[in-house]
Amino acid sequence: QVQLVESGGGLVQAGGSLRLSCAGSGRTFSSYAMGWFRQAPGKEREFVAAISRSGGRTAYADSVKGRFTISRNNAKNTVFLQMNSLKPEDTAIYYCAAAQGYYRIPPSSQTTYDSWGQGTQVTVSS
Repeated sequence: QVQLVESGGGLVQAGGSLRLSCAGSGRTFSSYAMGWFRQAPGKEREFVAAISRSGGRTAYADSVKGRFTISRNNAKNTVFLQMNSLKPEDTAIYYCAAAQGYYRIPPSSQTTYDSWGQGTQVTVSS
């Protein structure tokens, strides 16, 4: 498994932007598809975005499509989530996760992911 540490969360006004980072340990980071998930208070954790091992394919939840961008830098063992045009309903704890192996479509199912970070809080004020 890979160890994951998220950073970059915080408080932002509606319409603002944040960039989340997730740093992975180990030499095999590029062998993992990576995903971002979020959990709002009182709600179940949900899929946000995912990216293939090479970074060539991405997938997004409909609620964030066009506003969020997932990317990765395998040389630095890091995956990013650029969040623009933030809305109060984006308020949640954001988690990154790693899924070992090849996936033709970056996976959106939580059960596919083997390793999880501790999460970072994102709060969007209206």
